Amino acid sequence: MSDHMTSDEFRRHGHEMIEWIARYMEEVERYPVRSRAQPGDIFRALPPAPPDTGEPFEDVMRDVERILMPGITHWQSPNFFAYFPANSSGSGILGELLSAGLGVQGMSWLTSPACTELEMRVLDWCVELLDLPRAFLSGAGTGSGAGTHAGGGVIQDSASSATLCAILAARERALDGLGGADQSGLPRGAAARKLVAYASTESHSSVLKGMRIAGFDDTQLRQIAVDDTFAMRADRLAEAIQDDTRAGRIPFFVCATVGTTSSNAMDPLAAISEVLRLTALARQAPGHASAWLHVDAAMSGTAAVCPEFRGMHNGLEHADSYCFNPHKWMFTNFDCDCFFVRDREWLVRALAIEPEYLRTGASGVVNYRDWQIPLGRRFRSLKLWFVLRHYGVRGLQRRIREHVALAQEFASWVDASAEWELLAPHPLNLVCFAHRDGNERTRAILEAVNASGGLFATHTVLGPGAAGSAGRFAIRLCVGQTYTQRSHVEAAWTAFRQAADAPAES
Repeated sequence: MSDHMTSDEFRRHGHEMIEWIARYMEEVERYPVRSRAQPGDIFRALPPAPPDTGEPFEDVMRDVERILMPGITHWQSPNFFAYFPANSSGSGILGELLSAGLGVQGMSWLTSPACTELEMRVLDWCVELLDLPRAFLSGAGTGSGAGTHAGGGVIQDSASSATLCAILAARERALDGLGGADQSGLPRGAAARKLVAYASTESHSSVLKGMRIAGFDDTQLRQIAVDDTFAMRADRLAEAIQDDTRAGRIPFFVCATVGTTSSNAMDPLAAISEVLRLTALARQAPGHASAWLHVDAAMSGTAAVCPEFRGMHNGLEHADSYCFNPHKWMFTNFDCDCFFVRDREWLVRALAIEPEYLRTGASGVVNYRDWQIPLGRRFRSLKLWFVLRHYGVRGLQRRIREHVALAQEFASWVDASAEWELLAPHPLNLVCFAHRDGNERTRAILEAVNASGGLFATHTVLGPGAAGSAGRFAIRLCVGQTYTQRSHVEAAWTAFRQAADAPAES
């Protein structure tokens, strides 16, 4: 008797699983969007030890329904307005299924040429799709070793990993310019302690985390003030760089954000690029005088599929690296971050280690293991390829425009209300708003709406208050789930107004 699932069993259970997923997608609205499980509920419901003998597939699925489903927050609900979306689609799910079935480990070209070359081509498609700088194209591939001066793209698991890789590449370039790098790529001695990085006070937490992982102290990251739109102030960046330069420190990395997590603020890429150009000229330092510019467009980058939204990328032609997440707003199942570099040499030099057991003898190829932190890598490009081929450019544009239009309509309802107000610009699909009665009232309304189970939204705090008091508590409503329609957005607005009108609990 075999312990393995037979082909016939796999076919039967596979059909059952596809049917289960299809039914879930059709019925997801019947679930409370946010899980109502209490801490420990799921853990206690699971047996403390694995089964001694194998169990029927039907029993496993029964426990999925009985134990796991009550602990699921339903990110694929059209009433999910929280955080930023992590949306999926039928084509993405099928691409993920095929990737799992093939079981490819795509760490190098030799381990699966199709895995590598499809990724190169799909990333080049994304350059065309978003009208990104042509310097990010990988072309036919000209090798992945040190000394290769060409750009290209790679799929990371998340924008956080992309930011870390950008920091490592920037550090490699800076230390090379100072003559302070070695084969380990680790920050060394006085040279590394002089390096400083910059990001706005609204930038993602992954920048500080990446700096820590790269071996830097928290004091080596400068947080730059933002303007009234919560975007980085280029003049304050220039002042910080000048101060550090006069103190003998070395600016090596700047992270600009196209669509911050709190409010979807757009950092001015062109002005930031000009600051870096002018300060590099003023330094007249040897080696690589300009700081590395990384642009994080994790959620908002997808909007550039539509030509009318590409103004947010003005100045991107000067960036050294860029990333966006198809798993947020391009209907591609998590995880899938597209990370592009202008010059792959520094990324590869920072990350490439080649023991004898990894040597392949293949020349003129890309080995993506040298473009990321882990050695192993999944066939992520397959699901993105499926999605791009299923929707096509026009299909993606239509969906993105629908989401933006719905968010803009929601913002117009808030703006027209005497009880509510907008707290930040809303260029795309995120609306930050609050009740005029203040922070505690807004917080209570959000908690009541989320407790109802009909929808899920999250919050942020925007800007400092008067005399150093806390900033404004804002409800964030992000329209980006794959199947969200106008009826869902209307229902959300009704839910917030009804919660505001309900008598307060004594």
